[in-house]
Amino acid sequence: MRLTLDVFRDMGSAFIVALIFIYLILVGYYKSFMMPVIVMGAIPLTMIGVFPGHWLTDQAFTATSMIGVIALAGIVVRNSLLLIDFVLEYRNEGQSLKASVIEAGKVRFRPILLTALAIIFGSMIMITDPVFGGLAVALIFGTLSSTVLTLLVIPLMYYIWQWHGGVKQQEALEAQEAQNAQNAK
Repeated sequence: MRLTLDVFRDMGSAFIVALIFIYLILVGYYKSFMMPVIVMGAIPLTMIGVFPGHWLTDQAFTATSMIGVIALAGIVVRNSLLLIDFVLEYRNEGQSLKASVIEAGKVRFRPILLTALAIIFGSMIMITDPVFGGLAVALIFGTLSSTVLTLLVIPLMYYIWQWHGGVKQQEALEAQEAQNAQNAK
């Protein structure tokens, strides 16, 4: 039991360190502190599938399950990163925020779905293995939930963030113009 607790503690620490490094790399890439939070928002979405998946298959959450969760973090961040990069590319081309988000979702849907299916079908062979069954369950159910939710939640988070920032900026601009008009009188 003590060995199991030590393994989970060490893997949990490794997961946290990995998340910090992913965040720092994304901060450098986007030159923003908020954008990496949106991109990494897909990581908690994997948990929505991992724990119910273990429950449905009647498998214990083991150290190999934790390895699957860590691996999923990289996969889902990549999917989010590609979605957001395509949104930014469309925005740079002059498309509206709404059109950019919708177009990026349409363009990236098939590649993200194919990646998810490859992970799911590739992991199915391990699901009955006593050692690697937890890894397979984490990969299959975590990928399933995060793929569906990433395609909806991440673009929505970005849209709300940009919309909220744009509304605030617009209101500040209108207030400044009203102040300037009042000063001119």
